[in-house]
Amino acid sequence: MRIFKENPALNSDQKVHWRDLTSSGLALALTEASLNHDGLTVVITNSAKEASYQRGAIEFFSKGQDLPILIFPDWETLPYDIFSPHQDIISGRLKTLAKLPTTKQGILLVPITTIMHRLAPVDFVSSRSFHYQVGDELDRDNLQSQLNKVGYNRVDTVYEHGEFAFRGSIIDIFPMGAKSPFRLDLLDTEVESLRLFDPESQRTIESVQRIDVLPAREFPLDKQSINTFLNKWHDCFDNNPDPCPVYRDVKESIAPQGIEYYSSLFFEKTATLFDYLPENILLFTLNDIETTADQFWNDINTRYIEYGVDRERPLLKPSAVFLTVDKIFHKMKNLPRTKVKMADVVGEAKDGISPVHHVPDVTVNVKLGNPLSKLESFLNSDFDGEQRLKVLFCAESSGRREVLIDLLKSINLSPRDVETWTDFLQQKDNCNICTFPLDEGIFCPENNLCLITESDLFGQQVMQRRRRSAAANSPDYIFKSLAELKVNAAVVHIEHGVGRYKGLVTLEVDKTTQEFLMLTYANDAKLYVPVSSLHLISRFGGGDQSAAPLNHLGSDKWDKAKEKAAKQVRDTAVELLDIYSRRAARNGFSCLPNEQDYLSFSSDFTFEETADQQQAIDAVRNDLLSPQPMDRLVCGDVGFGKTEVAMRAAFTAVSSGKQVVILVPTTLLAHQHLQNFQDRFSNWPVVVEELSRFKTNKQQDQVIAAVEQGNVDILISTHKLLHAEINFSNLGLMIIDEEHRFGVRQKEKIKSFRTEIDILTMTATPIPRTLNMSMHSIRDLSIIATPPAKRLSVKTFVRKYESRVVREAALREILRGGQVYYLHNDVKSIQRVADELSDLIPEATVNIAHGQMRERHLEQVMSDFYHQRFNFLVCTTIIETGIDIPSANTILIDRADKFGLAQLHQLRGRVGRSHHQAYAYLMLPKEKKVTTDANKRLQAISAADQLGSGFTLATNDLEIRGAGELLGEEQSGHIQTIGFTLYLEMLDRAITALKDGKKLTLDTSLESGIEVNMHLPALIPDDYLPDVNMRLTLYKRISDCKTSRDLHELQVEMIDRFGLLPETTKTLFKLAEIKQIGTTLGLKKIEAGPKGGRLQFTPNTPVEPITIIKMVQTEPDIFRLQNNDQLSFTLPLNDAENRFMFISNVFDKLLAKP
Repeated sequence: MRIFKENPALNSDQKVHWRDLTSSGLALALTEASLNHDGLTVVITNSAKEASYQRGAIEFFSKGQDLPILIFPDWETLPYDIFSPHQDIISGRLKTLAKLPTTKQGILLVPITTIMHRLAPVDFVSSRSFHYQVGDELDRDNLQSQLNKVGYNRVDTVYEHGEFAFRGSIIDIFPMGAKSPFRLDLLDTEVESLRLFDPESQRTIESVQRIDVLPAREFPLDKQSINTFLNKWHDCFDNNPDPCPVYRDVKESIAPQGIEYYSSLFFEKTATLFDYLPENILLFTLNDIETTADQFWNDINTRYIEYGVDRERPLLKPSAVFLTVDKIFHKMKNLPRTKVKMADVVGEAKDGISPVHHVPDVTVNVKLGNPLSKLESFLNSDFDGEQRLKVLFCAESSGRREVLIDLLKSINLSPRDVETWTDFLQQKDNCNICTFPLDEGIFCPENNLCLITESDLFGQQVMQRRRRSAAANSPDYIFKSLAELKVNAAVVHIEHGVGRYKGLVTLEVDKTTQEFLMLTYANDAKLYVPVSSLHLISRFGGGDQSAAPLNHLGSDKWDKAKEKAAKQVRDTAVELLDIYSRRAARNGFSCLPNEQDYLSFSSDFTFEETADQQQAIDAVRNDLLSPQPMDRLVCGDVGFGKTEVAMRAAFTAVSSGKQVVILVPTTLLAHQHLQNFQDRFSNWPVVVEELSRFKTNKQQDQVIAAVEQGNVDILISTHKLLHAEINFSNLGLMIIDEEHRFGVRQKEKIKSFRTEIDILTMTATPIPRTLNMSMHSIRDLSIIATPPAKRLSVKTFVRKYESRVVREAALREILRGGQVYYLHNDVKSIQRVADELSDLIPEATVNIAHGQMRERHLEQVMSDFYHQRFNFLVCTTIIETGIDIPSANTILIDRADKFGLAQLHQLRGRVGRSHHQAYAYLMLPKEKKVTTDANKRLQAISAADQLGSGFTLATNDLEIRGAGELLGEEQSGHIQTIGFTLYLEMLDRAITALKDGKKLTLDTSLESGIEVNMHLPALIPDDYLPDVNMRLTLYKRISDCKTSRDLHELQVEMIDRFGLLPETTKTLFKLAEIKQIGTTLGLKKIEAGPKGGRLQFTPNTPVEPITIIKMVQTEPDIFRLQNNDQLSFTLPLNDAENRFMFISNVFDKLLAKP
């Protein structure tokens, strides 16, 4: 069935206008036109946002129809920008350019401003592309030359588009245009296998047969192209090119930031997007693209005049980089063009123009007796014709579909499941339902058809997330990892003290080759530590690395410092365990929710849980089901899904008859949580209320009364709760959001609740004391470090304040349709600053928000910003824990030196909540100097620009502060002496010993683990893995493996990533397994060589003396007991296999019960 009867323009002589189309109506019209056209359909939009929406809607209407949908993305930079586009954007553009010339049928969506950029010649992409298949011959040197020539970067580990890595017979490549990187496994010179792998875990996803490699850039950087660039530079500019960084970089074969605006110099002649298009196309232009093109051309010329005077960065004339407006529309004259005018307002389209209208108002109103009364009234209306209205409901996810089905049952509707729009048209049933994240429905009265989305019913739509695979984000691993250890960094050897790491060296000892860490100590003394003893090494991490107090080898000062710290650790451990035992001894309660209800509630979640989000949800649920009171910290970056963890916990508690209180630091966050919780619990008999400044005193009194009577299930409150005398009817769970934002007195009040109920604390960056508590198992810790799908890390810049930088940053965001935060944390001068910014950036619509505004006014400002009624918000830190605004992707922070690390991270988390590249500018005063600590904080946050770095930043904050105080006890002196990481390890050992009921001695905290020496080469050879840091990381990971299963999984990962293990690396894993079993047996040392060896036992060994005596009595020629703690053995063990087998047999005997 075809809805749109009007044909588009089929030749250049026709003038066709489509008017008053809704957004979804246009998508349907374009889908039908494209399916009926034997060629490419090109749609030119006014903005990237419009193109993105149309792509999603066309995907819905064309599902199952085999209609390719291409999008040619914008660079998302300003004309003549000093930034280059993100690699993912370049990847998408090249993928489209490669496909266009051969596309037989499909739709291309492109913004008008993107079309105005000049492009590489049409043969550029195809001439620099190549492919390989399984079974092909492949020359490694030739492939490396090919990849270098087309702009790929050689790296140690492949994470992003345009990167490759060589490791023996394994080659990793992330081709432009590909969804995942590829791993090629060679057998001599033949491609034996091809696999896709996950760039995060580096593990294989699936096998494939072919890899297509596109060029990594939209311009060449080979010798001939560089010569062309240099010659054309001289033709364009008269001045001396030597001071120009762009010229110098290109001359050295470097692609500098912003090179895209000089890319036409690499070619004798450029092309346009029209040159890439195949024959027989249909062209659609949306709304008034002429006006958008004129505005963009004016922006180009304005920026050329403004920035073209810089002699170090001269600019090409606009016509050399962009197409003029006249040229663009002259090219369109020769194409069959249909002009589309969208409907201006929501409502019915004009009669006779468009057969598709907006859906009438059918919003659900939960306050009415029949929430679906508007929908029911609409469905029962009289329509033209005898046929009944045929309806398709569209839910955003499978879980939401079930919720919607239950809701529709209340008005006696039982929708039938359909997969696609086409299935719906062919279906005879009048009421149907499908799953797709579509924002806007359509109403076709002429055809008696109606598509109703969740947005039509509930007023908002949520972006789907892809399921992401699990990533290793162990708190211990993040904290103790040596992965980022740099040469000259301070490290701690548990037996020899603080030294400096000088790198990995290979030495021959006892005729076996081993790899060692070289450490230097005071007076340049050297210590070589075998990689098998990496468990003895930790990062120093006690504040200033350069001031780390290096120890003297052989001196007793280190032992004295350790003993002093160990005494302190013992006292602290006893105090901590006292708190822990008091908490464990409290009489808690077990939540007993209805399992079916919980599963139903979980399925309502509109996103798909990431792996570590699911782990956090499960951990919290297990805590709640346990009779022991919960005290858990959930640490996850802003926007990573902590709220859903809280909602599942709240549901578990409420459905067990308990009340829940959610404590938040700001009124705005309280209000957002209220809306989110009311929406999430809308299908359940759960009453959610709020206690904040947004309510009058009378309303607050009413809420408190309802809470005390047990008529409120979930109470969301600011610190008002802490000042109010509320007698909860049956409080069971307190959820604290961003604890570090509360004051000292407020925290003391919160602490008083801890003795009674379950506590769940959520934070993006835990304050150091909170983190310390979690690291020591006084509070349980869950980390959510997997970002949402399509989320890019935030580019962070630290620089002196410059009005030019502010204007550039703001315009870059505003011109791509986004919004800007400008943080100025001084209420007295905020209006003056806003006025100055309005003058500086007249293109922006500026408003202000701060905590001293009237509540209603503040709420309205934030609501207007959320709905994009203005695009530049000058604000105080009130936005720190504010509402989520995905379109705000640039933040400028004035006087960033005045903020703590947690605050800076939280503020930066306000942006970067979508798939667009986000920017954070941390601005410093021009004249004043900043403190050393402030500099360290700014360096830390600038370096930690990866997603999920909040936890790492908190450990940085601990180190910057020298660890500060734990439970009010000053310990920084000991920490500065022995290093923060060793201090933590000692404290962990002491706590574990106390928990196990062991007597606490100084040796408990100072145990240095087990030493294993089999006199065999055990290392990761540099020809197997050349990257030193990667080898060091893997040595540490092998050392940290706790079980044989951990070792097996790490072996599988290494084989997957780097190829089959060399014998010396297999030996390394066998030694690690021996160490694990030896630790279980309470061994201190294991030695085995060609003529025998010995086992040395610790005083705490679980091995019964009678077992050892029997071994000596049974085989006196082999075994002998020495000094009561050593079992020596004498027999020939010439090869490695015999040695390992003998030790394994000895272990079996020691483990056997006497």
